[in-house]
Amino acid sequence: MKITITGSLGNISKPLAKKLKAAGHQLTIISHSEKRRAEIEELGATAAIGSINDATFLKNTFTGADAAYVMVPPAMGGNNIVINTGLAGEAIAKAIVESGVKRVVLLSSVGADLETGTGPIAGLYKVEQHLNKIAGVNFTFLRAGYFYINFYNNVPMIQNMKIMGGNFAATTVLPLAHPEDIASAVAEELQMKTSSSKVRYIVSDLKTLRELAGGIGAGIEIPELPWVEFSDEDALKGMKQAGLPEELAELYTEMGRGFRTGKLTQHFIGSGSPVSGKIKLGEFAKEFASEFNKTTVA
Repeated sequence: MKITITGSLGNISKPLAKKLKAAGHQLTIISHSEKRRAEIEELGATAAIGSINDATFLKNTFTGADAAYVMVPPAMGGNNIVINTGLAGEAIAKAIVESGVKRVVLLSSVGADLETGTGPIAGLYKVEQHLNKIAGVNFTFLRAGYFYINFYNNVPMIQNMKIMGGNFAATTVLPLAHPEDIASAVAEELQMKTSSSKVRYIVSDLKTLRELAGGIGAGIEIPELPWVEFSDEDALKGMKQAGLPEELAELYTEMGRGFRTGKLTQHFIGSGSPVSGKIKLGEFAKEFASEFNKTTVA
């Protein structure tokens, strides 16, 4: 198959490219950075350098492909993030229609069924809606859980305060996803012969935040590492003090509130809370410990 991959050589796209190349497929990888060209070509793929917002560039890159994996980078544009994500979705939709590609897998998120109250995920709702309007294309909206790797942001807090925390309650059950499991699910979907569009959840594990902190604490030899719930106001203030732009901090605060209240996971739970990923908390805790120890030594 000829497959086009967006997302450059990111946490999902790079392992995805390796899996698809090993399966014998012909790949084109889209990146916005010319600096990525050599590394893309080293993987045996063709590099296409351009913008995810450029419908004409995308159309040209999708043309002739049997399938495409599409994703919109997080914090799209830095400002007006939800709007910019939606505009990127509009460009992607236009390119899909004009290129004639018939099989598309979109990286989406738990909570993308909701229009508002989900933080940055609201942008993915817009992308799904743009693609839903297209007839004659088989889509999979791959709604991933909360990325394990987001918790690397807690490293300074652990080092300085010996806690993990956020505006999630310790009893909040979070659907967690590992990039490697997501890449495997994307590869499976791209190679699957299907005649209908669908939503598929990809979640590696379900844990409360208390269980998550405990598992990570065990891995870094901080027994009984606690999860501390912050108020929305304190969480927002902390992210801004850490240097996060105000708009993004506000969106992340809203997302945390959505998980805390259960709003974001209602559809996932109504779908049976499917967990199909292989990488559980214990395995991720080892990865976290490796990165944590590197940071500590530095």
